[in-house]
Amino acid sequence: MNYNNWLIYATLRLTKSNTPRLDSEILLSFVIKKTKTFLLIFHETELTIIQSEQLERLLIRRENGEPISYLIGKREFWSLSFFVSSNTLIPRSDSERLIELALQYLPNTPCHILDLGTGCGSLALSLASERLDCIITGIDILSSVLSVALYNMKKLKITNVKFLKSNWFNSLSNKRFSLIMSNPPYIDINDIHLTKGDVLFEPKNALISKKKGLADLATIIYNAPKFLKSKGWLLLEHGWKQGSSVRTLFLFIGFLKVTTYYDYGNNERVTVGYWPY
Repeated sequence: MNYNNWLIYATLRLTKSNTPRLDSEILLSFVIKKTKTFLLIFHETELTIIQSEQLERLLIRRENGEPISYLIGKREFWSLSFFVSSNTLIPRSDSERLIELALQYLPNTPCHILDLGTGCGSLALSLASERLDCIITGIDILSSVLSVALYNMKKLKITNVKFLKSNWFNSLSNKRFSLIMSNPPYIDINDIHLTKGDVLFEPKNALISKKKGLADLATIIYNAPKFLKSKGWLLLEHGWKQGSSVRTLFLFIGFLKVTTYYDYGNNERVTVGYWPY
């Protein structure tokens, strides 16, 4: 079977996907290690037996709903390519709002930044690539996750980031930061969105939080002042219906200039607060 015929065949099989043709092209490019342009130009090239067998295994997994990013082991975020595994969340474009806002709120001078729940390191490393003068600490509770972040740091050749194992702030002692950012777990265990799509395959500990999805957000908001420098900022990603609750938590603790920003789908997604003390 040649490239073109396989793409037609795979597209017809991926009936549950919203982007069957794109999925097929990504898988084929991954297996033959060529670009999409190459597929178009050399579409009559025959697949080898080994390539056909590898594609069939990947196609079955995709038919079962497994995310493309896990199948090929990478995801684009902030124009960078990140290795991802089943131990890490898949970076999403809406989380790029955290990077945009961090760049907006950071001082113009060198400073220290904290990324809580760093996962594959997409937030910490993306921000570090933009602010080479800043030192960013990314923390996560799982060693298996931190190994992915460290791999990405080395692959991207970014040197102004360090990763640390910690349960939120527990291992940070008295360190203070000019900006703290996080995309923590914020989905309620009964949320219907957990029953479909990519999240079916993503680590539940990185998705689900108690108290209707607000427990980890509350923990961060309550403890952040002890680790923020005077005139520092806290930036939190949250669920699209959680904006009001998160703003209330910010204000209750004493944050000022509390503002919620929208994601690319026009949903409330990131709330920021200023710590003046």
